[in-house]
Amino acid sequence: MRVVVISDSHGQGSVVDRIIRRECEAQIVVFLGDVTGDIEDFTYEYTDKKFYIVSGNCDIFPEFPYTTVAQVAQTKIFITHGHTLNVKYGTSALAQAARQSGCQIALYGHTHIPDIHYEDGLYIVNPGSCARSRDGANSYAAIDIRENGILPVIIRI
Repeated sequence: MRVVVISDSHGQGSVVDRIIRRECEAQIVVFLGDVTGDIEDFTYEYTDKKFYIVSGNCDIFPEFPYTTVAQVAQTKIFITHGHTLNVKYGTSALAQAARQSGCQIALYGHTHIPDIHYEDGLYIVNPGSCARSRDGANSYAAIDIRENGILPVIIRI
Protein backbone atom coordinates (compact mmCIF):
# COMPACT_ATOMS: atom_id res chain seq x y z
CA MET A 1 0.00 0.00 0.00
CA ARG A 2 1.35 3.43 -0.90
CA VAL A 3 0.94 6.47 1.33
CA VAL A 4 1.64 9.94 -0.08
CA VAL A 5 2.66 12.59 2.44
CA ILE A 6 2.33 16.29 1.59
CA SER A 7 3.06 19.30 3.78
CA ASP A 8 3.31 23.07 3.84
CA SER A 9 1.63 23.98 0.56
CA HIS A 10 0.92 27.57 1.73
CA GLY A 11 -1.78 28.38 -0.82
CA GLN A 12 -0.42 26.33 -3.72
CA GLY A 13 -3.34 23.92 -4.21
CA SER A 14 -2.31 23.29 -7.82
CA VAL A 15 0.94 21.70 -6.57
CA VAL A 16 -1.06 19.43 -4.24
CA ASP A 17 -3.25 18.40 -7.17
CA ARG A 18 -0.21 17.60 -9.34
CA ILE A 19 1.23 15.39 -6.60
CA ILE A 20 -2.02 13.47 -6.16
CA ARG A 21 -2.34 12.99 -9.92
CA ARG A 22 1.30 11.88 -10.18
CA GLU A 23 0.79 9.36 -7.35
CA CYS A 24 -2.43 7.96 -8.81
CA GLU A 25 -1.74 4.48 -7.37
CA ALA A 26 -1.56 5.77 -3.80
CA GLN A 27 -4.50 4.71 -1.66
CA ILE A 28 -3.74 7.03 1.27
CA VAL A 29 -3.00 10.77 1.16
CA VAL A 30 -1.71 12.52 4.28
CA PHE A 31 -1.62 16.32 4.50
CA LEU A 32 0.45 17.72 7.35
CA GLY A 33 -0.96 21.23 7.47
CA ASP A 34 -0.24 24.79 6.47
CA VAL A 35 -2.99 25.58 4.46
CA THR A 36 -5.55 22.78 4.74
CA GLY A 37 -7.78 24.59 2.24
CA ASP A 38 -5.30 23.48 -0.43
CA ILE A 39 -6.39 19.85 -0.02
CA GLU A 40 -9.96 19.88 1.29
CA ASP A 41 -11.66 19.96 -2.14
CA PHE A 42 -9.58 17.02 -3.34
CA THR A 43 -11.19 14.80 -0.69
CA TYR A 44 -14.40 15.08 -2.75
CA GLU A 45 -12.71 14.70 -6.14
CA TYR A 46 -10.56 11.67 -5.28
CA THR A 47 -13.15 9.46 -3.62
CA ASP A 48 -11.01 6.36 -4.21
CA LYS A 49 -8.44 7.60 -1.67
CA LYS A 50 -8.46 7.88 2.12
CA PHE A 51 -7.33 11.29 3.37
CA TYR A 52 -5.78 12.16 6.73
CA ILE A 53 -5.45 15.90 7.36
CA VAL A 54 -4.00 17.82 10.30
CA SER A 55 -3.84 21.57 10.85
CA GLY A 56 -0.63 23.52 11.10
CA ASN A 57 0.44 26.78 12.67
CA CYS A 58 -0.58 28.77 9.56
CA ASP A 59 -4.12 27.36 9.56
CA ILE A 60 -5.74 30.38 11.18
CA PHE A 61 -9.11 28.77 11.91
CA PRO A 62 -8.08 25.12 12.27
CA GLU A 63 -10.80 22.70 11.23
CA PHE A 64 -8.64 19.63 11.76
CA PRO A 65 -6.76 18.35 14.81
CA TYR A 66 -3.07 19.11 15.24
CA THR A 67 -2.35 15.42 15.73
CA THR A 68 -4.01 12.15 14.77
CA VAL A 69 -3.14 8.46 14.49
CA ALA A 70 -3.96 6.38 11.43
CA GLN A 71 -4.07 2.61 11.10
CA VAL A 72 -2.82 1.58 7.65
CA ALA A 73 -2.81 -2.17 7.18
CA GLN A 74 -0.90 -3.45 10.23
CA THR A 75 0.99 -0.18 10.69
CA LYS A 76 0.12 2.71 13.01
CA ILE A 77 1.12 6.18 11.83
CA PHE A 78 1.44 9.24 14.06
CA ILE A 79 0.47 12.34 12.05
CA THR A 80 1.20 15.92 13.11
CA HIS A 81 2.32 19.24 11.67
CA GLY A 82 4.90 19.34 14.42
CA HIS A 83 4.76 22.89 15.74
CA THR A 84 3.12 21.76 18.99
CA LEU A 85 6.00 19.30 19.51
CA ASN A 86 8.75 21.86 18.77
CA VAL A 87 10.18 19.87 15.85
CA LYS A 88 12.35 22.81 14.78
CA TYR A 89 14.48 21.94 17.82
CA GLY A 90 14.59 18.16 17.30
CA THR A 91 12.34 15.16 17.02
CA SER A 92 12.64 13.64 20.50
CA ALA A 93 9.20 14.87 21.67
CA LEU A 94 7.69 13.66 18.38
CA ALA A 95 9.30 10.24 18.75
CA GLN A 96 8.11 9.95 22.34
CA ALA A 97 4.51 10.86 21.40
CA ALA A 98 4.54 8.40 18.49
CA ARG A 99 5.90 5.59 20.65
CA GLN A 100 3.33 6.31 23.38
CA SER A 101 0.66 5.89 20.69
CA GLY A 102 2.17 2.56 19.60
CA CYS A 103 3.15 3.85 16.16
CA GLN A 104 5.79 2.54 13.76
CA ILE A 105 5.89 5.73 11.66
CA ALA A 106 5.88 9.39 12.78
CA LEU A 107 5.06 12.04 10.15
CA TYR A 108 5.70 15.74 10.65
CA GLY A 109 6.14 18.95 8.64
CA HIS A 110 6.68 22.54 9.79
CA THR A 111 10.45 22.76 9.13
CA HIS A 112 10.12 22.72 5.30
CA ILE A 113 13.19 20.47 5.22
CA PRO A 114 12.76 16.83 4.13
CA ASP A 115 14.16 14.15 6.38
CA ILE A 116 13.88 10.42 6.91
CA HIS A 117 15.52 8.60 9.73
CA TYR A 118 14.99 5.41 11.67
CA GLU A 119 15.55 5.06 15.36
CA ASP A 120 14.69 2.10 17.57
CA GLY A 121 11.84 0.72 15.46
CA LEU A 122 10.35 4.09 14.47
CA TYR A 123 10.52 5.72 11.05
CA ILE A 124 10.50 9.51 11.40
CA VAL A 125 9.55 11.22 8.14
CA ASN A 126 9.30 14.87 7.14
CA PRO A 127 8.28 15.28 3.47
CA GLY A 128 9.61 18.84 3.32
CA SER A 129 7.47 21.52 1.72
CA CYS A 130 5.73 20.95 -1.59
CA ALA A 131 5.73 24.71 -2.30
CA ARG A 132 8.24 26.57 -0.10
CA SER A 133 11.28 24.41 0.50
CA ARG A 134 14.03 25.66 2.75
CA ASP A 135 16.66 23.35 1.24
CA GLY A 136 16.45 24.21 -2.43
CA ALA A 137 13.88 21.81 -3.91
CA ASN A 138 10.20 21.32 -3.15
CA SER A 139 9.31 17.78 -2.16
CA TYR A 140 6.85 15.27 -0.77
CA ALA A 141 7.21 11.76 0.62
CA ALA A 142 5.91 8.38 -0.46
CA ILE A 143 5.82 5.43 1.92
CA ASP A 144 5.30 1.90 0.70
CA ILE A 145 3.91 -0.34 3.43
CA ARG A 146 4.18 -4.03 2.60
CA GLU A 147 4.20 -7.33 4.43
CA ASN A 148 7.99 -7.44 4.25
CA GLY A 149 8.58 -3.91 5.51
CA ILE A 150 8.23 -0.15 5.28
CA LEU A 151 10.03 1.95 2.67
CA PRO A 152 9.81 5.76 2.91
CA VAL A 153 11.35 7.99 0.20
CA ILE A 154 11.55 11.72 -0.47
CA ILE A 155 10.49 12.77 -3.96
CA ARG A 156 11.74 16.12 -5.32
CA ILE A 157 9.41 18.09 -7.57
